[in-house]
Amino acid sequence: MSFPWAKNYEPQVPLMKWLDEKLPLPRLVYNAIGAGYPVPRNLNYFWNFGVLAGVALVIQIITGIVLAMHYAANADIAFNSVEHIMRDVNAGWFIRYAHMNGASMFFIVVYLHIFRGLYYGSYKAPREMVWLLGVVIFLLMMATGFMGYVLPWGQMSFWGAQVITGFFSAIPVVGDPIRIWLLGGFAPDDATLNRFFSLHYLLPFVIAGVIILHIWALHIPGSSNPTGIEVKDEQDTVPFHPYYTAKDGFGVGVFLLVFVALTFFSPNMLGHADNYIPANSLSTPAHIVPEWYFLPFYAILKAFTFNFLWIDAKLWGVIAMFSSIAVLFFLPWLDSSPVKSSSYRPLNRIFFWILVLDVLLLGWCGMSPAEQPWVILSQLGAIYYFAHFLIILPIISRIERPLPMPNSITEAVLAKHADAPSAATA
Repeated sequence: MSFPWAKNYEPQVPLMKWLDEKLPLPRLVYNAIGAGYPVPRNLNYFWNFGVLAGVALVIQIITGIVLAMHYAANADIAFNSVEHIMRDVNAGWFIRYAHMNGASMFFIVVYLHIFRGLYYGSYKAPREMVWLLGVVIFLLMMATGFMGYVLPWGQMSFWGAQVITGFFSAIPVVGDPIRIWLLGGFAPDDATLNRFFSLHYLLPFVIAGVIILHIWALHIPGSSNPTGIEVKDEQDTVPFHPYYTAKDGFGVGVFLLVFVALTFFSPNMLGHADNYIPANSLSTPAHIVPEWYFLPFYAILKAFTFNFLWIDAKLWGVIAMFSSIAVLFFLPWLDSSPVKSSSYRPLNRIFFWILVLDVLLLGWCGMSPAEQPWVILSQLGAIYYFAHFLIILPIISRIERPLPMPNSITEAVLAKHADAPSAATA
């Protein structure tokens, strides 16, 4: 959104004036992430996670390019090429661990970014397109992460590819041809590694392109904020620079500390030991699990254990897994409440935290064996997940009585600061 009080870019140095005439890149940066971009003055640290996701993507692209220089997408030597990177390439162990844990950090900040959007109603009008593009980014991340998990060609890599692509065979008529087309054969092999490696290299740049659209879509209505109230005048905003560049800089510092600690002190904590065993098509692991960030969806996939309405349980699982992500595309229209932020929606806030617990439960069920009580718990978790978005959210958006809201962002900020001294005095 172009606010009338936004500062205009005025180059002072002759070189910058000339550059502004020929290629106004500094003006673009100034208006996008500089003093020319007013943002709500009450953004908290939960608004840092978008920037942190961008930092994580840059780390993944840089480390991925270096790894691609030494990796061999060949079933005979893929595993050994990763070991070569770890043992023989200068700082190869660090690049590999940074890439491996960078993926986990990327998903952590994106999940926090998504749940922040759910809590504060950032998916509501006029920011529906920002949300929809965000879900597209999430889907691209999942595809990239899955293909990257196959590349080390350990036991979990091979059997993960075998099991996950095997679920496509549940689709009637076209299932088997799709699976063979994805793998390049009847089982994961050279063709699988080649196409997965190519796409794994390409998709991060596609993600970067969609992120540009995501930010562009955000700049049209402007940033949301914890109150959910739209900006009314100049006193509701502050320039993005220096206020939020400093705040984001602090967030990046904390992010890098956690990332470095994970990479140096516990690099395999979020991985699986079986992936250090070379892929063997004749030896099935006792318990096949995907990476941790896929576990809730894997639990939904496994939750269907019986046929229903003449449809095979395996196909129901595939439908449910993809539907669990597809439902997010319809969220802006499923929640019809005029109030955005759960800070003023007490009933919605309760069910939000139940959803968080439900997703954590699904994650735990996803990494557990397919036996009781985990099967019934994953079924109950899957039922609640869909009920939350398709039944509970539409109902409470109609019956809920929100709390009184401030008239402006400034009023909310001043009331908060007015309450602090009285609380300290008490």
